Amino acid sequence: MPASTARVMGIVNVTPDSFHAGSRTAATDVAITRALALADEGATIVDIGGESTRPGAVPVAEAEELARVLPVIEAVAGTVRVSVDTVKPAVARAAVAAGATLLNDVSGALAALAAELGVGWVSMHHRGIPAGTPPETAGPRIVDEVADHVLGAARRAGELGVAEVYVDPGIGFGKDAADNLSLVAHLSVLADRAHDEGFGLLVGLSRKRFLGALPHGAAFDADERFEGSLALAVYAMASGADIVRVHDVVATARAAVLTADHGVAA
Repeated sequence: MPASTARVMGIVNVTPDSFHAGSRTAATDVAITRALALADEGATIVDIGGESTRPGAVPVAEAEELARVLPVIEAVAGTVRVSVDTVKPAVARAAVAAGATLLNDVSGALAALAAELGVGWVSMHHRGIPAGTPPETAGPRIVDEVADHVLGAARRAGELGVAEVYVDPGIGFGKDAADNLSLVAHLSVLADRAHDEGFGLLVGLSRKRFLGALPHGAAFDADERFEGSLALAVYAMASGADIVRVHDVVATARAAVLTADHGVAA
């Protein structure tokens, strides 16, 4: 499954409340335009979601989530590969019928459905959906905790019949800045373990809160985290990530090509 050039997954949030204002596209026509633009910019996958998973996000009713994402998926699925960012089985099923071929399932509960529908699935580590406050037990064992969790879930998905499985360390989901940085520093370890078992590695850290807590960055909000996001996306690709999920597609797609062309990618 590992690819020589990391693929770029562009983010389309058909929501009014996602943490990064630049990715909020609550209107259907705006979301479709953004999705097609991301494909033109170099995204090989567009990840469409209708419910925010940021800390403190309010759950969305199933009917509302369906109304948000289905028209967008139907409009763009013939142009670019679509993943659906959802935790709801009914939304996932309808999204696949509309053309999605990858379940970006932050809950980790939809592997059996992915097998039934014959689509790919992402095994993500989390400590609560929406993303919550890091527990007191977070700390030095975070890398082992995450690797054991996502690889175990990935194996079970494979046993169920899912042919395309990615593991995602869930950066930002119930983890503090130290945890997130430790996971980034050990991405090559997770990539090697995943690849050894036939799984891919997906990394999503674009514009996340911990980037604003780095030295000299305590005041950075989401709109000011581009440089940190790009730097760590390049690091993730060099560490063996197969997919990077990002808001800033143009720069990341160019970096992906440069990283592969110069032999930096794992």
